[in-house]
Amino acid sequence: MANSNPKLSLRDLGNTGLKLSSIGFGASPLGNVFGPVSEADAIASVREAFRLGINFFDTSPYYGGTLSETMLGIALQAVGVPRNEYFVSTKCGRYGDGFDFSAERVMKSIDESLGRLKLDYVDMLQCHDIEFGDLDQIVNETIPALQKLKEMGKIRYIGITGLPLSVFTYVLDRVPPGSVDVILSYCHYSVNDTTLVDLIPYLKSKGVGVISASPLAMGLLTENGPPEWHPASPELKSACKAAAILCKEKGGNISKFALQYSLTNIEIASVLVGMNSVKQVQENVAAAVELTTTGKDERILREIEAILEPVKNQTWPSGIQKS
Repeated sequence: MANSNPKLSLRDLGNTGLKLSSIGFGASPLGNVFGPVSEADAIASVREAFRLGINFFDTSPYYGGTLSETMLGIALQAVGVPRNEYFVSTKCGRYGDGFDFSAERVMKSIDESLGRLKLDYVDMLQCHDIEFGDLDQIVNETIPALQKLKEMGKIRYIGITGLPLSVFTYVLDRVPPGSVDVILSYCHYSVNDTTLVDLIPYLKSKGVGVISASPLAMGLLTENGPPEWHPASPELKSACKAAAILCKEKGGNISKFALQYSLTNIEIASVLVGMNSVKQVQENVAAAVELTTTGKDERILREIEAILEPVKNQTWPSGIQKS
């Protein structure tokens, strides 16, 4: 689609040969997880994403109890962009009714996902939130099942996702080299938590591409603040709130600064942001384009970082807790 606006930059995803837009379209909001989204709004958002240079769409059967995949499928079909011009990632192992990383469920899961997405293949299939499963099962059963799906042409690349960074090294140290192509990490490359950076040299040594999600730390780095259920500590929540207030006083928006911060590391192939409206797509792309043309506001950023310094890199537990 012709567009005179400055385009999003494209970045290499590990050794896959894929070049992803620096911002990816997180499709979980299309599953009504943050409030209702009409079919018309879903289609309009995806159409605008393509127009502004986004070529990467991420979903999961878990989001909205399969609704996100269904809505994304409807939108992709309605917009009608040639299949070789965009990349779709979906997930397996986490569903509305719980976790199941068995080979049998994975094989069934991809066919269900392809049906909802109205696609013949997905570019990436990722094991979803593996810290809730048995990591040895992921190594010995789930990833070999994904290899089969790759051979069958139903998926092109294999990924794993999770919150604790230790799950990535556990799995990657135990699978044959080249059997995992990408990891999706969330809440570990944002202005309050940059621990993903320490893992990047290791991931590069394994030939694994890096996608980062949740640059706004699941709502911590927003003017409205996080949802009630957010697992962050009270200290982290109050520091992020103070940073948001500072930004507003200076005439800025914490979400924009946070997104720009997350985009500065070019070793990260794409930063996934949840979107469900044309306006959100436009604001996110504008923030990315502004970053490449004028750079980030270092002065305000330093003040934000100073407020967040006492809680820097603080995270929260996720997954099956070992006693």
